[in-house]
Amino acid sequence: MSAFRWGDPDSAISLPPAIRGLLGSALGVTAPRPVTPVVLPPPAPLPAALAADTSDQARLAHAAGMSTEDLLRARRGEAPGAPDGVVRPASHDEVLDVLRVAAAQRVAVVPFGGGTSVVGGLRPVRDGFRAVVALDLAGLDRLVAVDPVSRTATFEAGVRGPRAEELLAAHGFTLGHFPQSFQYATLGGFAATRSSGQASAGYGRFDQMVVALRAATPAGSLDLGRAPHSAAGPDLRQLLLGSEGAFGVITELTLRVRPAETLRYEGWSFPSFADGLHAVRAVAQDGPRPAVLRLSDEAESAVTAATTPGSDADGGCLAVVGAVGPLGDRFAAHGGRPLGAAPGEAWRDGRFRAPYLRDALLDAGALAETLETATFWDRLPDTYAAVRDALIGSLGAALVMCHVSHVYETGASLYFTVVAAQADDPVAQWRQAKAAASDAIARSGATITHHHGVGRDHLRWYADEIGPVGAGLLRAVKQAVDPAGVLNPGILVP
Repeated sequence: MSAFRWGDPDSAISLPPAIRGLLGSALGVTAPRPVTPVVLPPPAPLPAALAADTSDQARLAHAAGMSTEDLLRARRGEAPGAPDGVVRPASHDEVLDVLRVAAAQRVAVVPFGGGTSVVGGLRPVRDGFRAVVALDLAGLDRLVAVDPVSRTATFEAGVRGPRAEELLAAHGFTLGHFPQSFQYATLGGFAATRSSGQASAGYGRFDQMVVALRAATPAGSLDLGRAPHSAAGPDLRQLLLGSEGAFGVITELTLRVRPAETLRYEGWSFPSFADGLHAVRAVAQDGPRPAVLRLSDEAESAVTAATTPGSDADGGCLAVVGAVGPLGDRFAAHGGRPLGAAPGEAWRDGRFRAPYLRDALLDAGALAETLETATFWDRLPDTYAAVRDALIGSLGAALVMCHVSHVYETGASLYFTVVAAQADDPVAQWRQAKAAASDAIARSGATITHHHGVGRDHLRWYADEIGPVGAGLLRAVKQAVDPAGVLNPGILVP
């Protein structure tokens, strides 16, 4: 990706005049904001043993993730997460060497995969360190082995999503993991953030796919996972899955794979979001459960109908379903009306374009961001209402949309998209709105994040969620594997 913008520059989009007009009339978006080029300060001196690239080009390319705050700050010339250099190891042993030097020399290390973090996971705390380096894992890009008997595949952690699927397809397999970051994120990043792909209802979350892993820490190597399941004490793999680079650098993963197959998509309409929730819960609990199952609320359904041909739910709520083989009429008994293949195929075809739209909205002077959570079915309506009310209460004139993106027998996730006019200080504007929404999530008993991760942005609410004993456990693990505290400081650990 290019620095501070999503994806391939040749795929960037511009807003049609009609959309620009609607932004102005409905939300008060009047004019684009000026953009100030980022000028980096000179890098801090780095130990020669790290062999770091200290060019401005390399530093800018590793200076931020892809949250709206990251992008807004870059547009006003700020890149507080810019490292002093970029290190590019090509093996597990080289990662170990980097971490040993960094720990001895008090250099903070930020593991870098695809750079797609949306929760400040690439903005470390600099205080107490002589310098910061980004540890780019792109050189760890091999498929190590495929075991067709056990149906596992071992990859180095720097392999990106599309490349992994390409390599597995040659053996007739797939991971079935397709989050919105799929085109650019790495397998190591998926593991380190507990990523959840859109087809998780059928294939599972990424952490459920990990049967073994290898990680480098300043204290040495961790090699975890000998069997599908084990009673040999707590599962230490779980300390690395979701650790966001704070406990170690994942360098290799052995993953469960499935035979490659083709999903068929279709759309359904429900009279209301409440009716749709009832139907989605019934299918999630009683089956047969499809691989993809998502439900948009009234606002998101209306926007989808206006912008995507063939996706009109006739004023109701749109559900998109993807499954292998005939989809049947599993929703008909719950008040659903079939819309045919067009809405599902339109969603599939536009799956990876949304981040480009956010760039276009920011360029036009709009604030555009997402947030997500998850909770149990009985709490879900209250969480939905509380978060929506909090966002509107904080932002005033705003378009707040939501969909259920991942379902389980016991609950589901809620994924909110927010569009409003940028204030004079849009960073402060969004921080205030995000804090209000996060407080609402916490009060409703939901989790602060379902699949985006903790990073820096969610740290305060995560600390409350796990409590002081839980926070103490994390600090004890940090001390054991990273006593100098050089791994992604300020991220995840309260």
